[in-house]
Amino acid sequence: MRTRYIGETTRPPQAQTLENIWFTMSFIKHYKNSKIQFGWIIILLHWFLAIAIIGLFALGLYMMELSYYDSFYTLAPQIHEAIGILVAALMVFRLVWKAVNVSPEPAASNSRFVNRASNAAHNLMYLLIFVVLIAGLLISFAGGAGIKIFDWFVIPGPAEFFNNQATTAGEIHLLVAYALMALVTLHTLAAFKHHIIDKDNTLNNILGIEEKK
Repeated sequence: MRTRYIGETTRPPQAQTLENIWFTMSFIKHYKNSKIQFGWIIILLHWFLAIAIIGLFALGLYMMELSYYDSFYTLAPQIHEAIGILVAALMVFRLVWKAVNVSPEPAASNSRFVNRASNAAHNLMYLLIFVVLIAGLLISFAGGAGIKIFDWFVIPGPAEFFNNQATTAGEIHLLVAYALMALVTLHTLAAFKHHIIDKDNTLNNILGIEEKK
């Protein structure tokens, strides 16, 4: 029987297993993409944009329930617009970064159909994001109004492009946002399918965990 010293504690095997997994993980060190893995630029952009876009959707639904007398009635749209502008800028940067970097090759276990479906889903997701962002800008710019970024500055807006711009753009903004969230859900399920069923490196890749040689 092993002697236990004063101050020594016994840790459950589950905790030891999790600790071993954590310390044996090898995180990538490159910021650019390679043919086998994403770099930190894309990884950080991916997770920041994912959190921001889902957060904007939740905030948008919350805003729809606010009345004129709610304390958050004025601040909520300003937060929504400010984060939306940031997301738009980062999406443009992401497209530029994607154009000048290589993209990791898909998992070897993927069929040709899966690769084509994945590319189509990613392209559709980009399209829906930009449609939501443009519709949001049209809402904010309706009536020639600008976008007020808190009390810092105002982004001036053009005159209305068509009649009932705010109403029409608002309907598009909401419907496409729902479609985007459905696609995000499908994208998430596909990532878990790759990790749990296919047991490939797809999920670890976007988490920044280096592929084992």
